[in-house]
Amino acid sequence: MVTTASRRWFGGRDESRRADAQAAKDAAAAAFYELDTAQRDLRISMETIAAADGSPAARQAGEGFAALGQRIDQVSHVYIEAVDAHDLDRVDLEGSVAARAREQLTRARDELVRVKGELDRFAQGLQPLLDKAETQLARVAPARERARAALLAASTALDDVRGKGVRADEFAARLAALGPELTLLNQGAAQHGVQETIQRADRILRDAEAIRAEVARLPERAAEIDRRLVSLRTRAQALRNRADRVDPVLSELRRRFSAACWQDLQQVPEQAVRDVARAEEQLREAARAREEQRWADVAALIESVRGALDATDEAVSAAQDRLSRLEAVARDPQAEVQRTRFAIRDAQRLAMEGRSVPDPRHARPLDGSVARMERALAALEERHPDYWHFLQEMEQVRADVGRVVSDIRGGRASG
Repeated sequence: MVTTASRRWFGGRDESRRADAQAAKDAAAAAFYELDTAQRDLRISMETIAAADGSPAARQAGEGFAALGQRIDQVSHVYIEAVDAHDLDRVDLEGSVAARAREQLTRARDELVRVKGELDRFAQGLQPLLDKAETQLARVAPARERARAALLAASTALDDVRGKGVRADEFAARLAALGPELTLLNQGAAQHGVQETIQRADRILRDAEAIRAEVARLPERAAEIDRRLVSLRTRAQALRNRADRVDPVLSELRRRFSAACWQDLQQVPEQAVRDVARAEEQLREAARAREEQRWADVAALIESVRGALDATDEAVSAAQDRLSRLEAVARDPQAEVQRTRFAIRDAQRLAMEGRSVPDPRHARPLDGSVARMERALAALEERHPDYWHFLQEMEQVRADVGRVVSDIRGGRASG
């Protein structure tokens, strides 16, 4: 009877030890699960911070999390070893073994709880960085949506003008070139960072809006190009007609004035005809480019034609202007002299303001201008006066006097 009672008593104590060990195992498992869950949540927070913040504080936080991860791995390993070392479901589990299991599992639980506390404190210290990162990330979605909307608007505008018969191949290529950028944008801030993602979204938005605006203007631009082509053709024809009238003007110049007054204009009629012919050829080329909707080529050709016609217009006008000016100075050279003399006197008065003797730097060129004017006027008394040289001399004298005046005023302003 005593032996049986003792066996039952000891068996009951073994059962109690096994129950304690099982309770320690459950508590350690709960602690392990809580630590693992907290680590997973914190890892998400760290990924958020890493995506949005490249500051030293954020990098330091990442290093701290990595160090915590090592400690978590260590205590988790101890816990797993303790679980694997003891089969608490064995029927013949001895009490001493159950006691050791309970002790190891309790130690493992305590370590898990301690590290969980470190993790919680680390997470609390991380909150300001996390708040800042979440604020930054909140900007990503709206920026991405604006970029996508701009791309859609550009694509819609492209379809609209194509429906009107405008190919717009250049703009289609530019829009297609944004495709890889959109792919990178869709990969998100977690892969590329918040700032880079927002900057990419802004670039896509800006480029897509520019394409949409230019595409929307294409029909108006085509109409404007058509108007400019018509206008330039009309202007070229008018210049051709005006060039034909240069020869009579040159004949009048040759008849009434010395050779020096018209020799530099001899090639104007022939050159004007060549230039107009070249401009008309470029206009035909521009018309072909217009039909093929090569807008950049059309614009370049139009600018080239416009510049050529401007130069031709100036050359053709020069002959008639020359005749008018020479006739005026031949009638009354004193008008030019008076203009020049007034400019010199005005400069002389300015040079003498506040002085009893003029500054030689100003007096010498002004005196030289007077002498130059008198020589030019005296040259008109010759048998075949060069009125054109006289006009050029008067212009040059006035320009020289103007430089003296500027120098005087500049010196007084800085003094």
